[in-house]
Amino acid sequence: MRKLMLLVAFASPLVQAESLEVAAHSVLRLANKANSVHLQHLQVADSATLLLPASLTSLKVDHLQLGRDARIAVAPADAPLSIEAGTARFAEGSEITATGAPGSYERAARPGRNLDVQLHALEADRLAIDARGGAGGPGYVGLDGANGKAGGCTWGQASRGADGDNGGNGRDGAAGGRIRLAVPAGFAQERIVVRLDGGVPGKPGAAGKPGAGGASKGCLVYRTDAGAKGKPGEPGQPGLAGAAGELILQRL
Repeated sequence: MRKLMLLVAFASPLVQAESLEVAAHSVLRLANKANSVHLQHLQVADSATLLLPASLTSLKVDHLQLGRDARIAVAPADAPLSIEAGTARFAEGSEITATGAPGSYERAARPGRNLDVQLHALEADRLAIDARGGAGGPGYVGLDGANGKAGGCTWGQASRGADGDNGGNGRDGAAGGRIRLAVPAGFAQERIVVRLDGGVPGKPGAAGKPGAGGASKGCLVYRTDAGAKGKPGEPGQPGLAGAAGELILQRL
């Protein structure tokens, strides 16, 4: 299991520091009290992750280095995030992720974070950014119908079972993020992999089961007719897939 380390909280909305290193196979979360951070050197070692909070809107790095399978993970937020690096080196499998959060029964899915990424000098076999939208939440399951009341053995009438409720509709997936990416003129577009898919639709809620009709119990010779079974509910409809995001590619 990765070791979780917390960076000491920043006291001002603008922070400038010399360097920050995230050790291999560890996770470090930037404190959420700074809106803007400027680092001279940022190194995220092999299989390590740097978490950027929702409150951060600007990260400027003079020298950025991501190791093999390293991650810069961006929390979902309404405000866009600017990431600017003077020089950047991305090892194999490294990635910037800004995916949206999945929805739930009560909460709508969150879209991918909008990013403005500027890499003035870039060394990488592949530049990967993932800003897919969050998946939609599922629909509510319909309630089962109640069973009918029993009739008597020689008098009385059994009641019909209640109908099952309809299942709820799945919730919609969220949109992918809007990425404005600026890279050096000589960096081939074929080496850029940006995922901007909208979130998958939420699954429909299952239909409620019908209630059983009432029936006489404990009768030896005679019994009244049993009540009719209720009708099952209708399953809900799946949600809609989220809209794809947008990539704006610029050359420096």
